[in-house]
Amino acid sequence: MTLVVVATLYPFLYLVAQSFSSEAAVYAGKVSIFPVDFTDKTYRVILSKPDFFRYYGNTILYSVLGTIISVGATAVMSYPLSKDRLRLNKFFIPFVLFTMYFGGGLIPNYLLVAKTLHMRDTMWAIIIPGAISAFNVILVKTFFANLPNELEESATVDGLGIYGIFVRIVLPLSKPILATMVLFSMVGIWNNWFGPSLFLDAKEKWPVALYLRQIIDSTINTDASANTETAAQIAATVKSCAMVLTSLPIICIYPFVQKYFVQGMMIGAVKG
Repeated sequence: MTLVVVATLYPFLYLVAQSFSSEAAVYAGKVSIFPVDFTDKTYRVILSKPDFFRYYGNTILYSVLGTIISVGATAVMSYPLSKDRLRLNKFFIPFVLFTMYFGGGLIPNYLLVAKTLHMRDTMWAIIIPGAISAFNVILVKTFFANLPNELEESATVDGLGIYGIFVRIVLPLSKPILATMVLFSMVGIWNNWFGPSLFLDAKEKWPVALYLRQIIDSTINTDASANTETAAQIAATVKSCAMVLTSLPIICIYPFVQKYFVQGMMIGAVKG
């Protein structure tokens, strides 16, 4: 277990050390897990940009709203599929699995979102197309199938309808798998930069991942272009700084859902 922890933690510590080290130390390969010639110049330049926190706000909005829609839609779709008595159940489950192996491709998806659904340059282009994942549906469906049928039968005797059973019985008992889906969805939306780069024209709507991606591509911050030393520093450490800034919020959230994550994955992935 110690070896696993070290192997997992080392890359992140290495990125943090690089982001706080001088460009000469990074280029010379002197950085390991501790900063060399400590400096926070890259962070100060990136965080001082007035638009940075607006991009972070966009990411939080997309992540929260997208996670609510994704988890809700996944649960609503998975619950009826977990019932053997559902008509055409044997048709719908293979239909869901089919989408895991075959897709329309980039161009058809772009035309669907931009031309047919008219979602281009809106946040819905980032949230709606990936709201339901076939993999997540299978996990949640398996979890629902393992819940005792007696609970639903007793709720029916007490007068609850199908929607009441789902909201008042099934969902409260499904916290582990729902927490797992929250983590999956939030991480996916938070780190997504390719989708926004395709569909978002207005720069003020960008998520922080796309903004940091632009900085990485340019390697030199615009505000630092007049200062050769500062520009070199940012060029050397901006990738590490960008990865730390995008990863840190998710790393802070994970400990709060870790116990639900492990339980949800075990129950949702194993039938019996």
